[in-house]
This record gives sequence, structure tokens and C-alpha cells, in this order.
Amino acid sequence: MPTPLLPGLRLQPLPYHDRLAERRSSAVQLVVIHCTELPDLATARAYGERVLYDSGTGNSGHFYIDRDGSVVQYVAPERIAHHVRGMNAESIGIELVNSGRYPDWFDSRHQGMGEAYPEAQLQALEALLQALQTRYPGLHTIAGHDQLDLEQVAASDDPAINVARKRDPGPLFPWSRVLAATRLRRWPGGD
Repeated sequence: MPTPLLPGLRLQPLPYHDRLAERRSSAVQLVVIHCTELPDLATARAYGERVLYDSGTGNSGHFYIDRDGSVVQYVAPERIAHHVRGMNAESIGIELVNSGRYPDWFDSRHQGMGEAYPEAQLQALEALLQALQTRYPGLHTIAGHDQLDLEQVAASDDPAINVARKRDPGPLFPWSRVLAATRLRRWPGGD
């Protein structure tokens, strides 16, 4: 078992953790920033524990960072978590607890994402990203979930209107600050 990435990192493997496919450390090239779009960490955990696939696994990021800066690992980086379509094999998913559009994710009248990311959460994210870069030398790129999942879906309030399926981490995420604190490059097309 590798040494913990961060002091205070809590390991809380999902019930299906060992069913997730393993990968070589050299496969990790990308980190994807998400926000939970849920009210709290407990609700995010409940969503992560849901079994959605025939393999007996579900959707989850690797790491979750709560508003107070505490960091929890649900999936080891040496396993492939289901957190972004088509790019799971080479990426690590980091979920920031943030309400996003909750509970009206697809309502066209509620697409704003007005919750700011607290300082403690951002400091913990920067520390985690630095630790991941040290452990995984091939990790060079960072993206928002919204950059990688461009699907539009019918709005829940009016099917004639399309809204983004994913908008996270949202307009209040401080990209310039996070990039300045790491050696990561922004995914092509990032602002």
C-alpha cells in the first residue's frame, strides 16, 4: 500500500472499490475537476455508493474535498473510477463539495452556479494536486468536467430548450490561481 498522499487524508473506499479495474501509475495523465452539485459530502457519498453498472460499480471521483478543506479518498488512483465519459482510464477525478445547480440541475431557469469555493477547500485542492504531481510524473494536464462532457440535454422545465449536462466546476472556480499553484497545463480550449 503506497504512503498516503497528504497528511490527514481519510481513506474511505467505496463498497465496490475492489471491482474497479486497476491501472498502471504511468497511465495517469489528466486530473478532472468536478463539483458535486449536491448539498454536502454525505449526500455525495450516497450517490457514489449507488451501483449503476453490470460490473457492480457506480459513478464516483477518486478524491472529495469538503468545504472545510478535509480530503477523503473513495477510490485509489491506481483504480479506474467512473467520473468522466471516455477519459476515465487516464484521469483522476477530484470532486469539490459545492451545491452547483442543486437540486434543479437541468431546469433552464436555474443554471447559475453561485456558490463560491472556500479558501480552505482551495488550499486543500492545491496541496492535493501538488502531491498527485509528485506521485504521478505523467500527470501534466488539468480540465474541468464541463470541458470534457459537452452533451446538451433537454431542460426539465421545457424540453424545447437544451442545457449543458455538465457545468462543473462552474464559473466561480479560480482557474488562474490553481494553475499558478501547480505545474499543470490547462486542457486545450480552456479559458
